[in-house]
Amino acid sequence: MTSETSQSSETQASRAQAGRFPAEDAVLGVVGLGTMGAGIAEVFARHGYAVTGVELNEEGVARGRQHLEHSTARAVRREKMTEAERDDLLGRITFTTSLKDLADAALVVEAVVESMDVKKEIFRELDDVVAPTAVLATNTSSLSVTELSTATSAPGRVIGVHFFNPAPVQDLVEVVRTVVTEPDVLTDVQELLGSLGKSPVVCGDKAGFIANTLLFGYLNHAASMYEGRYASRADIDAAMRFGCGYPMGPLALLDLIGLDTAYEILETMYRQGRDRLHAPTPILKQMVTAGLLGRKTGRGFYTYEGPDSPTVVDDDRTPSADQAPQLRHDIKLVGVVGTGTMATGIIEVFAKAGYDVRFVGRSADKVEGVVTAITKSFDKQIQRGRATEDDKAAVLGRIQGTAALEDLVDVDIVVEAIAEDLAIKTTLFENLDEICTAGNGGRGAILATTTSSLPIIALASVTSRPQDVVGMHFFNPATIMKLVEVVSTVSTSEEVTETTRALCERVGKVAVSCGDRSGFIVNALLFPYLNDAVKMLEAHYATADDIDLAMKQGCALPMGPFELLDVVGNDVSLAIQRELYQEFREPGFAPAPLLEHLVTAGYLGRKTGRGFRDYSRR
Repeated sequence: MTSETSQSSETQASRAQAGRFPAEDAVLGVVGLGTMGAGIAEVFARHGYAVTGVELNEEGVARGRQHLEHSTARAVRREKMTEAERDDLLGRITFTTSLKDLADAALVVEAVVESMDVKKEIFRELDDVVAPTAVLATNTSSLSVTELSTATSAPGRVIGVHFFNPAPVQDLVEVVRTVVTEPDVLTDVQELLGSLGKSPVVCGDKAGFIANTLLFGYLNHAASMYEGRYASRADIDAAMRFGCGYPMGPLALLDLIGLDTAYEILETMYRQGRDRLHAPTPILKQMVTAGLLGRKTGRGFYTYEGPDSPTVVDDDRTPSADQAPQLRHDIKLVGVVGTGTMATGIIEVFAKAGYDVRFVGRSADKVEGVVTAITKSFDKQIQRGRATEDDKAAVLGRIQGTAALEDLVDVDIVVEAIAEDLAIKTTLFENLDEICTAGNGGRGAILATTTSSLPIIALASVTSRPQDVVGMHFFNPATIMKLVEVVSTVSTSEEVTETTRALCERVGKVAVSCGDRSGFIVNALLFPYLNDAVKMLEAHYATADDIDLAMKQGCALPMGPFELLDVVGNDVSLAIQRELYQEFREPGFAPAPLLEHLVTAGYLGRKTGRGFRDYSRR
């Protein structure tokens, strides 16, 4: 079977599933042939539909044709289609400057500028042109579909179909139903999109829909964090990339989207929902006013080689090479307190990097358990060809376990990795302050904590040397996750902070610096986003499956929010969200009642077999 015959068969099969759009002579219309509209037209034509594309004038038509020619030429170069298939595709698209040429269209998708007045005028004209059975759709990303529908005589046939850019590549389409959208219109549009190889997710008509509502709250929070000088742009972005596996950091993503676009989306969301977390943080307006719009102008949160360039160049906020962190304290012997999963991983990380490690457990059995765990870890690595028996012997030779805290007297740094209980940690730090006095040439050890949520200053304040206390928040599993948040209190000395960062880099980690407040960088950005997703589900705005799919396909996140919540544990998530709310007193950070109820019911996620989903039947 040739590729053309195969494509023809696929087209016929997809047409058979396309609801009210199955006929061989069905015409689909697209109004507006910018990057987005041209991409939608290409998607339709790729699946055998005749497409009528409408632009304002001949100049717009020429640009639209150019978009399509460049996109399809790229597909040929990448062997996604043949030249013959490309010719057939382009031959299915008719270009015009008159909306009247859409009279025979079964579906028209409007993809013009984000202006309610402009879109309404188009819908009024279309209402007079198309057949009564035709569906009118808008590709808006933020405007009210309900309000647009009032420009027509039949609001029930109006629906939102929010494609993601680039439309030929991105599978996600948000299908936006209004309170009057006819059920068969919703069903038929879903079936059509499915037949085009897209993943439709259904949501209600609220500014931002699913992906933008959750994404832009997070982006706005990150911009506010930068504005408050809590952390540098590079550290905020690195934290989310290496701590959460996101493809881009939030500030780099804002530059890519365009700060003017981000500001308008946030402003629209805030006007409609009055959620303070969607009120654009002042720095966005200031940067937009100054013309610092991101990549498209060559400067935003970062500076680029030129307008529309993806290449970041150094600017006055880029640290120079001589500012790279150095070990201001001599670190040779590392102490670790704890024998749990996190402590064991940290011990392995330091030992692999060539450091001698002395760790403390509550009993000889706990100490032996760490050695057994690290041995098993290496056996797996050896089996996979990632380590050798010599590597294992060298690492095991560098670690020494003990049940006596007093044996940490001469360590240069001690990393505490015990239970997240402030009272227990406080008592431990009082003891470490007295014991760890001989390291660092007699200056005493740096005292580090891996806490992810407790106030580090509370631990520092019970010692006689709060300047030596620092946060060193590893991520689980420590042997794999690259990120370490280095958290300085108001008392931590610059030498200790710099030494800790340098030490992280010596053991192959990416260190980011921030201040001592709840959530640090990652949790402070991640958990309000997860909480917003729970509120969205609680409001019956969309299903958990659709929300997860929207964030994975629309934003390229490794996991959807409900998948992640069930992995983290709803009890852990609730505890962190409560800490954030308690510290910031931000109403939007108040834990969603649904999250509270699930925890009360014992539905904690994968560890109990049930959370937002039921795992007991899988």
